[in-house]
Amino acid sequence: MSTTVTSPTPGAAAVGAANASARRVKKRMTSRGASFAVVLIATLWTIPTFGLVVSSFRPENEIKTTGWWAVFTDPSFTLENYQEVLFGSSSNGQLANFFLNSIVITVPAVLFSLFFGALASYALSWMQWAGRDWVFIGIFALQIVPLQMALIPLLRIFSTWFPFNQLDPQGTGKFVTIWIAHVCFGMPLVTFLLHNFMSDLPGELMEAARVDGADHARIFRSIVLPLIVPALASIGIFQFLYIWNDLLVGLVFGTTETKPLTAAVADLAGTRGSEWQRLTAGAFVSMVVPLLVFISLQRYFVRGLLAGGLKG
Repeated sequence: MSTTVTSPTPGAAAVGAANASARRVKKRMTSRGASFAVVLIATLWTIPTFGLVVSSFRPENEIKTTGWWAVFTDPSFTLENYQEVLFGSSSNGQLANFFLNSIVITVPAVLFSLFFGALASYALSWMQWAGRDWVFIGIFALQIVPLQMALIPLLRIFSTWFPFNQLDPQGTGKFVTIWIAHVCFGMPLVTFLLHNFMSDLPGELMEAARVDGADHARIFRSIVLPLIVPALASIGIFQFLYIWNDLLVGLVFGTTETKPLTAAVADLAGTRGSEWQRLTAGAFVSMVVPLLVFISLQRYFVRGLLAGGLKG
């Protein structure tokens, strides 16, 4: 009586080797040495930010004569620095007005980017039309084009076809050019990430909706949007952090009345280079909103990066 020994197929052997390699990597990344390295890097990365926050609350004479670590032996705090940069004279800051400008710029630009990006992603994922794949390749390629190359063409378009700067003497219409610029520069990445998430949705849902007589607008509104809410939230956070921290677009397309907080802080650094108490307070004011957004919604941020990065 003979027995037959069945050898594993090459595909099964490759899967087993990949699983073993993944287990080894996971074991190394969760070891004590790796955990210690992560904690050490995080601590070194956080120390400068902590020093900036402490310095922003120290009196002027102390911040100019001693290091921020002196607060542990001789603590002394004041809110005068924030009063000067937020509500002081124009030479000292008045960052409260520019803080509102950043909110007016960031929130609509993020909403417009998500709206148009979601529509484009649905069209690229679930609608059949000629040249769809080539359009997606073009959108993917636009991510590597430096935005500096589009500044002059956009300025010419705005000055020739869209004279938004003359729409409203009070300055409300002047934000439109900044919104359009941010939407144009953010659309390739937003569309790419949403497409990767949206194209992974079950096709059976779309087929069932079509059988019931739903058109593309109904499918997008009733089925797709509820399912991609986590992706919209995470990509919205990513876009919010990018637009809030932007300096170049605000400088190029903004005016004296509409420039964002980052441009005002840059002006503060240029005109008050020796006033460290104002610089540290202004820097922390510009950091506080992104920090709150990221800390409170970081799980959505990480989920969005994984959703857009694991599926090509």
